Amino acid sequence: MLRSMFSAISGLKAHQTKMDVTGNNIANVNTVGFKSSQTVFQDTLSQIIRAGGAPAEDRGGTNPAQVGLGAKVAAITTNWTQGATQSTGRSTDFMIEGDGFFVTRGAGGEQLFTRAGSFDFDATGKLVTPDGSVLRGWMAGANGEVNPNGPVVDLSVPYGQIVNPVASTSGKVAGNLSAEGGAPVQTAVTMYDELGVAQNISYTFTKDPAPAVNAWTLSVAHTSNAEPPVVTTLGTAPVTFNADGTLASADTVTVPLAGLANPSWTGDLDIDLADVTQLGGKSDVKADGQDGFAMGSLQSFGLSNDGTITGVYSNGLRQALGQLAVASFNNPSGLEKAGSSSFRVGDNSGAAAIGLAGVGGRGDLVSGALEMSNVDLAEEFTGLIVAQRGFQANSRVITSSDEILQDLVNLKR
Repeated sequence: MLRSMFSAISGLKAHQTKMDVTGNNIANVNTVGFKSSQTVFQDTLSQIIRAGGAPAEDRGGTNPAQVGLGAKVAAITTNWTQGATQSTGRSTDFMIEGDGFFVTRGAGGEQLFTRAGSFDFDATGKLVTPDGSVLRGWMAGANGEVNPNGPVVDLSVPYGQIVNPVASTSGKVAGNLSAEGGAPVQTAVTMYDELGVAQNISYTFTKDPAPAVNAWTLSVAHTSNAEPPVVTTLGTAPVTFNADGTLASADTVTVPLAGLANPSWTGDLDIDLADVTQLGGKSDVKADGQDGFAMGSLQSFGLSNDGTITGVYSNGLRQALGQLAVASFNNPSGLEKAGSSSFRVGDNSGAAAIGLAGVGGRGDLVSGALEMSNVDLAEEFTGLIVAQRGFQANSRVITSSDEILQDLVNLKR
């Protein structure tokens, strides 16, 4: 039989594979996180008709005469370029901007990896993919701290979670006290006792009447919630400044809470004055925060570029709930496709390096957006034409080979 016929058959098979790959790319043109593939051909073994010869003194060298025996698919490679960004506005849609994969737990506990960041909540509050795989990362502790060195666990956002109140133990004042003096300067802040009940605290700065003295008196007072309100002075402290307007007295003033006779709020209040100055111009000191809060429930959450999920509570508290894990590989093309836009570790992919987003070559995370397919339709349709013409050409070789065989058979009539 003619070698050309079998070579053409191998060409048909190779181009059919190219058609299959191209068809799959086009089918997934709108698949979230899909990465297109390309088919690479190579020739097969060649039959040596005449071996080559080395040059000799009385004659020159000769090249070998070789007839190829067809083509085969050498590889089907994956194109890992970034897909286009589609803004969705959904808080559970995440996109990796750069290299890396989301880590998920599939059926049977298998660890899988995906670029498709369309997640949603299940009945238990876990973040899951459309096929039910659970997003993995690190959950935060009670104080909002995340340990990215620990093992990855299932991520969940506990909507409606109640946080207990925390009593205020410190406050802060910042701003400028006018060097010209004038009327007393007052600012106020709401603090909380151990039951989460709001407590009204005011800071009043009164300048020493002596014009050459850079001294003030701070008075910390509590105003009750009763009618009529009762004002109780918790304590006073001198506040002095250097000639350049910087604070000369202690950075922190401590006042006792014993005078309130409130069993739910005891101890001392530490007032930070480190950011208070005495310069020319108007006085603009203000209460710059405190460390207590009332009881609250989780209302919403947001995602930062490093994957931290921050919960927003009804009492104004913002606290980390967890952090997404991102995996990278030495050779992502070595991953095995597991279906549902997921991959599993392959023999040639290398081990998964799981860590924080934006660290170690891993990309940043974007919330409210999805990475679309990176399929280029113009390129795919061009490849479709090339594959079709290659298939047709090989089929012509088979037809021509058949005609030659027919002529050979007709030699004997």
